[in-house]
Amino acid sequence: MNCPHHCEIYKFKPRSYKDLPVRLAEFGTVYRYEQSGELHGLTRVRGFTQDDAHIFCRPDQVKDEFVKVVDLVLYVLKALKFDDFTAQISLRDPDNKDKYIGSDENWAKAEAAIIEAVAERDIKTVTEYGEAAFYGPKLDFMVKDALGRSWQLGTVQVDYNLPERFELEYVGSDNAKHTPVMIHRAPFGSMERFVAVLLEHCAGKFPLWLTPDQVAILPVSEKYNEYAKKLSGLLKNYDLRALVDERNEKVGKKIRDTEVNKIPYMLIVGEKEVESGQLSVRKQGDGDIGSYSIEDFAKMIQEDIEADLKMN
Repeated sequence: MNCPHHCEIYKFKPRSYKDLPVRLAEFGTVYRYEQSGELHGLTRVRGFTQDDAHIFCRPDQVKDEFVKVVDLVLYVLKALKFDDFTAQISLRDPDNKDKYIGSDENWAKAEAAIIEAVAERDIKTVTEYGEAAFYGPKLDFMVKDALGRSWQLGTVQVDYNLPERFELEYVGSDNAKHTPVMIHRAPFGSMERFVAVLLEHCAGKFPLWLTPDQVAILPVSEKYNEYAKKLSGLLKNYDLRALVDERNEKVGKKIRDTEVNKIPYMLIVGEKEVESGQLSVRKQGDGDIGSYSIEDFAKMIQEDIEADLKMN
């Protein structure tokens, strides 16, 4: 866990109530010794990376900061069309408090903050007792994969206990010392698990704005490779990501391979395209969609991206 590291960063200098909230974030690598039988592809691994962050705030800021993080997680899920998810309110086991740290008073305040914040957002929730972290309750976003299995991705946690243990302080408006509240947040959670669930969710066909290669340029023979490379450079001016298939293969095979690799657009480059300066365009799944100038082609892709994001 990276929490102690961020606590020490917060603690290295005096803080005023005017400085709060202090927000610290990193892509941190963490490790968990899962037993061999529990390992499962990218969804359950021993070493993974979290988009980890901690927010140190005053008690009166907790609800507002928590709601902002919830909105961030919802934005991430919506942008990637993860519609089948449940927000799980994870509370401590009231019958077995020994495995948790902190006072009943702190736990009551933390749990109330999560319940009140979630009530402000129209999202489906379930409550699970005994699923809280040892230092505080949390809101876990459980997303279903292609087989209907639920995986925890994003998480938000309210913590009154670690700031006390690390003796974190800020000077309040009354000129007295107070303990801040700590919000743990990871909108993606494990990056490895998120990518695994996303790959299955979209069957490898990423949204146009996200896919690593938006355009494949397919020369019909080797003598058009240089022109294809030049075309790739021109597309970069429009912030489009393109690759050139320079293999000495028939164009039919290149088209089939590009379809299998789910690259959204293909540009066929031959003598006609070199002479006319027009682009012969194919769309993944739709086939030939006609000829375009490079400006019109770039505009079409940008409009497709904007339409896709508006749908979200």
